[in-house]
Amino acid sequence: MPLDHLSLQATDLSATAAFYDVALAPLGIKRLMDFGTTLGYGDDFPFFWLGAATTEQPQREVHVAFRAADRATVDRWFAVACEAGGEVLHEPRVWPEYHESYYGAFVRDPDGNNVEAVCHTPA
Repeated sequence: MPLDHLSLQATDLSATAAFYDVALAPLGIKRLMDFGTTLGYGDDFPFFWLGAATTEQPQREVHVAFRAADRATVDRWFAVACEAGGEVLHEPRVWPEYHESYYGAFVRDPDGNNVEAVCHTPA
């Protein structure tokens, strides 16, 4: 996997961290590091980071997709992410316009980012 890590700024780090602490659990991702104003999430290695916003300019929407092992995990992730306060963008379904086995769900996090869980394997 060529991507090493990704970091998002959070306008309310506490609220955004609370969302990701819950929403990432079904994917086997948890908070591994906490430096107060910067948090690292991952499985064995922190590859997804949240930091307190350092600029006062409006944030632009970012899209982040986390890979799920299977479709049931996408469904669990979606339910948990919604319960944690994620705004529904797209319920879990097959997206044939991407490819015939693309199964994904999308929510908006507390900072307005488009977050997805996706599985690429057939049902």
